[in-house]
Amino acid sequence: MYSKPIERLIMAVVLASAALGAAVPSAAAEKPVAPERNPPGDIPDTQVFVTYQSPLGFTIKVPEGWSRTTDAQSVHFSDKYNTIVVIVSTLAAAPTIAAVKVEEVPQLQKASRAVKVDKIREVKLKSGAAILVSYTSNSDPNPVTNKQIRLEHDRYLFFKDGEQAALDMAAPQGADNVDDWALMANSFRWK
Repeated sequence: MYSKPIERLIMAVVLASAALGAAVPSAAAEKPVAPERNPPGDIPDTQVFVTYQSPLGFTIKVPEGWSRTTDAQSVHFSDKYNTIVVIVSTLAAAPTIAAVKVEEVPQLQKASRAVKVDKIREVKLKSGAAILVSYTSNSDPNPVTNKQIRLEHDRYLFFKDGEQAALDMAAPQGADNVDDWALMANSFRWK
């Protein structure tokens, strides 16, 4: 049910790592790195947010000035270790907590580094119901220093008319982005 988007994500990670000359360790082999004491990555209180209108059929408020890349099924925004990724895929039925545990979580663990899922729950947002997966992972190694940091993620799964949008926001673990992430998650709208 989730395999094609997750397979694309796995392939993107493998290709990016290969391009940098790095080997991608298996999820079982990599250990979580310790969180930073003073983590970089807090979104400033003065950050301006703008509405991004995606050709994939949704709108969302994102931080102004962050770099953006797109492909046929996703959009990525980033600034240092902060990332926002929205992947749109077809799905026969709305995701459930049980389906996320059985299908999405194992694929996240394969596609990312040292994933530890903290909680999965249903949430009510301004745009409606969603499933929230909160987890941590290691960053990709820095291409110069080979250093990794521990990231925290909130991944929201939105569903409408046979389509799922997976909104994944990540920042260094301990960064104070709670309000900014809530603003972005609540701003998501299907067109």
